[in-house]
Amino acid sequence: MLVSTWLNGGVEATRVAEWAGHRVGVLLRVYAKCLDGGEQEARRRVEQALSTT
Repeated sequence: MLVSTWLNGGVEATRVAEWAGHRVGVLLRVYAKCLDGGEQEARRRVEQALSTT
């Protein structure tokens, strides 16, 4: 449950994989359903990153 909470909380997959002791590929395959949605937040982050450069 912690892994899905971390992912849903916006912690990047590479960090979650490290914390959980997983390889990133395994983490993404097993927890892909936790990463569904959030498209608006992802787009907002991209826009924010682009506006600061």
